[in-house]
Amino acid sequence: MLEIRSACEHCGKALPNSSREAIICSFECTYCEHCAIQLFQNVCPGCGGNFERRPVRPAKLLEKYPVSERKLVAPKSGPELRALIDKYKNIKPEDR
Repeated sequence: MLEIRSACEHCGKALPNSSREAIICSFECTYCEHCAIQLFQNVCPGCGGNFERRPVRPAKLLEKYPVSERKLVAPKSGPELRALIDKYKNIKPEDR
């Protein structure tokens, strides 16, 4: 079950359960659409994988399965990140 993290891990933008701007990788690294697509160019800074839009948990299930309250804001930058993005940005996710 997804944690449904409540903020972008790069810029800290609020991403509540209902947000359509929440983007995740297969390890559930969570970013806003701007950071994931514009800054990271669809390359997860953690694993090098791609991003997909995070699903919204149905409101009727939120009481039984609440979203995560843990915030993991840690801005990403540096030459290692640039090298990772440059390595994978032009390779289809299924071929990485």
